[in-house]
Amino acid sequence: MPLVTPLDPNADPETWKLAEFFNETLGFCPNSVLTMQRRPAISKAFIELNKAVMANEGRVTSALKRMIAWVSSNATGCRYCQAHAIRAAERYGAEAEQLENIWEYRTHPAFSEAERAALDFSLAASQVPNTVDEAIKSRLYAHWDEGEIVEMLGVISLFGYLNRWNDSMGTSIEEGAVESGNRYLGKYGWERGKHA
Repeated sequence: MPLVTPLDPNADPETWKLAEFFNETLGFCPNSVLTMQRRPAISKAFIELNKAVMANEGRVTSALKRMIAWVSSNATGCRYCQAHAIRAAERYGAEAEQLENIWEYRTHPAFSEAERAALDFSLAASQVPNTVDEAIKSRLYAHWDEGEIVEMLGVISLFGYLNRWNDSMGTSIEEGAVESGNRYLGKYGWERGKHA
């Protein structure tokens, strides 16, 4: 049972219009947004930030951004966000081999050195205490420019907010996200947990 019950999608027409963005990314409006709309300024600001962070400005693809989000969510333990991130990665064209082997990104041949550097950055930046160091910085700069690094940290920071929101809220997970979580993460022990 979530801490706060999501509102009907039509509760705030402005939020609902902005939330059409999620029909592309996930195929549904997340319950987290339906809960945020109890304070429409929060839901609208969140959606606009999400759109800005996930926009493609350089070589950081939509699929990689969602894999960065998955690594961040995995580091914090938010099962809701893990399933959402893997679903969005799938919808944005991540290779099946990458989705099937996301847990082994450091060694699996489906991942490039540039992707590994980005995903290691996500892991280090998502830990408490933060473990971003000179080695992470050097690896990032070997493959990415400063604007791309800003894009990556935007994703990590956005999911830091979402991980805290959804785990504290115990947000009920949607069936589409459950389907993707089971398909790609179930073999590693993923389950709904508190998000049932």
